[in-house]
Amino acid sequence: MRLTVFNTPIISPLLKVLARLCLLISGWKVEGKQPRIPRYILVAAPHTSQWDFFIGLAVALSHGIEAHWLGKSTLFRGPLDPVMRWLGGIPVDRDRCCSLVDQSICCFKGNKQLGLVICPEDTLSKSDRWRTGFYHIARGAEVPIILAYLDFQKKKAGFGPTIKPGCSMEKDLAEIQSFYDKKRGKFPDCFSPVLSSNQEKRQYFH
Repeated sequence: MRLTVFNTPIISPLLKVLARLCLLISGWKVEGKQPRIPRYILVAAPHTSQWDFFIGLAVALSHGIEAHWLGKSTLFRGPLDPVMRWLGGIPVDRDRCCSLVDQSICCFKGNKQLGLVICPEDTLSKSDRWRTGFYHIARGAEVPIILAYLDFQKKKAGFGPTIKPGCSMEKDLAEIQSFYDKKRGKFPDCFSPVLSSNQEKRQYFH
């Protein structure tokens, strides 16, 4: 087992206590059932502020969730490599012939236990729709998608429904959008829709 910030003896228990204290002082509450399965993709949304990272990390530490993330291979060079890996990072090479999706699927194939956190908005500013790489990774690796959220309006973080990629991606994305429509990021106007306007119209007329 590779040691990370989430499972290092002595350090992790101390960080868990500190994270719980930070959430308590700041007034944040965590609800829903946390992941109890060995492999999954954890969608983190809305993502509209740098604060999302710190609150999300506090939630993961306080609830013993080993949250791994994808990072450019250039971030893992030299002395930074062990640090990034300890923080849960997984290096991916965007210059390789195989896509980011394929590399991510390989990560799942080579690990019996892996929780991969992905922010499909991919940017803090509003875009026309989510990037769907997370869905293709889940389908290719045959793992479920767990919907996690930060609702700044209610100061609640938590875990929502689990989506198993089916035959219709747009139908699954519509279900995901329906869930996140009720969540408010720190800057609600910057929250990107899951589906583009054209995709929404197609769903409406089906």
